[in-house]
Amino acid sequence: MPAPLPLHGPRPGNRRLASPPAWALAGLLLLPTARAMAADADFATWLATFRSQAAAHGVRPGLLDSTLTHLQPVTTVLEQERRQPEVTVTLARYLRGAVSPGRVARGRYLKQQHRELLTRVSGQYHVQPRFLMALWGLETDYGANMGRTPVIPALATLAWSGRRPDLFRQELLAALELLNQGWVQRPQLIGSWAGAMGQPQFMPSTLLAAGVDFNQDSRRDIWGTVPDVLASAANLLASLGWRDDQTWGREVRLPANAPAAWDSTTQALSQWQRLGVRQVDGGPLPELELAARLVRPARGNGRAFLTYGNFQALKRWNNSTYFAVAIGQLADRIGD
Repeated sequence: MPAPLPLHGPRPGNRRLASPPAWALAGLLLLPTARAMAADADFATWLATFRSQAAAHGVRPGLLDSTLTHLQPVTTVLEQERRQPEVTVTLARYLRGAVSPGRVARGRYLKQQHRELLTRVSGQYHVQPRFLMALWGLETDYGANMGRTPVIPALATLAWSGRRPDLFRQELLAALELLNQGWVQRPQLIGSWAGAMGQPQFMPSTLLAAGVDFNQDSRRDIWGTVPDVLASAANLLASLGWRDDQTWGREVRLPANAPAAWDSTTQALSQWQRLGVRQVDGGPLPELELAARLVRPARGNGRAFLTYGNFQALKRWNNSTYFAVAIGQLADRIGD
């Protein structure tokens, strides 16, 4: 990773710098104010256009007044977006944090505590409880880390001046639609700097499409109502193609001469067995009529996994191989 840019320019040492003329100092003092005023004007123009679009989508005028009047961009949100680190970590390091003993123990405890609820949710949406617990644990540490940023200002800021304005404009419309339908109240709309909300970290459009009022109190409360949290997660996962008659996959041991061309190849478990692939403990693969895709996160080196269709469903939730492996392993550790 490249070294960060210095916060200040090179120091001049002991060399005395000439004082700038007074007119130059005045210009420097006015420049930030002028830029801020220009930015405010630009945001106000954008907001007026967006308000017209939201009204055309059927958002009530009173709701537009209460949510958009006096709305200001949040500069810290843009700073967060623009300084996202491109950090490369190993799978082992990622899994140490994601599948920690504390998270496993907490997942087992909560699964027991909510056993009756999980049985009902699992029966309705056909998602095994251990995977719901793993998603809950990895997304927000079972609700402990949901974010503290007001969603409406954050989405408006990103829709106005972010890197993907069209995406965030649609998410802002979805957030207003949630309010418009009465499924959430504005004080609830707190989440990450990018608008992901609640204990399963749903974007507004996801909550609108997959949120469930499981306790039937006329709200889709993914912030504080555990039945809604778990049912919404199960509903989303089911919509992504999840099957409860399968698991996610398993770590395997490859023969020494396994070619790189095997990566991302899909074939029957029986064929992988004939090719010398074994379970990580050296035992034979399950005798199942099931197609499996070989995944090696380090691209030909390191650990290998045979993955099933549910693994792809996890990647549709979050398009990260590390994430999908972590969910699978955390679910396995939490157990039935």
